[in-house]
Amino acid sequence: MIDSHSCPADWGVRPVLFTIDGIGIPSYSFFVLMGLIAGIVVFNHNSKKDGVRDRQGVIIAAGAIAGGIFGAKIFEWLLNYRFVLAHFSDPEIWLSGRTITGGLIGGKLGAVLIKKKFGIRERKGNYFAPAVAIGVMIGRIGCFCRGCCYGKPTSLPFGTDFGDGIYRHPTQLYEALFMLGMFLYLEKRRRNDHQRPGYLFKLLMLAYFTFRFFIEFIRAETVVLAGMTAFQLISVIVALYFIWDIFFNLNHKEKTYAGQP
Repeated sequence: MIDSHSCPADWGVRPVLFTIDGIGIPSYSFFVLMGLIAGIVVFNHNSKKDGVRDRQGVIIAAGAIAGGIFGAKIFEWLLNYRFVLAHFSDPEIWLSGRTITGGLIGGKLGAVLIKKKFGIRERKGNYFAPAVAIGVMIGRIGCFCRGCCYGKPTSLPFGTDFGDGIYRHPTQLYEALFMLGMFLYLEKRRRNDHQRPGYLFKLLMLAYFTFRFFIEFIRAETVVLAGMTAFQLISVIVALYFIWDIFFNLNHKEKTYAGQP
């Protein structure tokens, strides 16, 4: 099972959330949209409240959203390339499936590229971090309803049957709770502390990919190398990058700046 958000039609706790004039509204699509809206609302509210809402923030947000959309798709294609190539003529295969890991990485790259294009040096990461956390949290509720990204079998009382009669870890809800905790933590840090520009987003990325590495042990994913899944390998690389960026690169830049006359 790959983190593609695709599964059998009858799979999931509540794949169709509700109907409008006989048209079913998919739970996954609904919650992903709600997550995106919530993230935008949080970003705008915090920026406006702190008096830093400007055109540059909108440009960076647009680049991050575009990068996140492409990253979520491209990573899914790469990780599932055999299946995609085998069904090359089926447009549904190309349109369905995405990864949160790819979306986060793509969003980061999208923001970096758009800032370079427009010559923007200001960092908005402290405002993006809680927005991303709440967005992912809500989106994972959609994953739970749809039944994608599920865990391995468990005997715990909160194990969930997603359609095959086997009670599994509701790893989607584990991640939703983790991101809710990160949202509350980041909001508190943003309000009460004078953080370094962009620091909180780096902290979120490090925390998420560290969490993702460990939760993969109870997710129903395929081991690809050295006893690890593809997402664990990606998580290790990304986490190491942000460890370097936070604890060496960022601190080095601050010391260099402080030493200037």
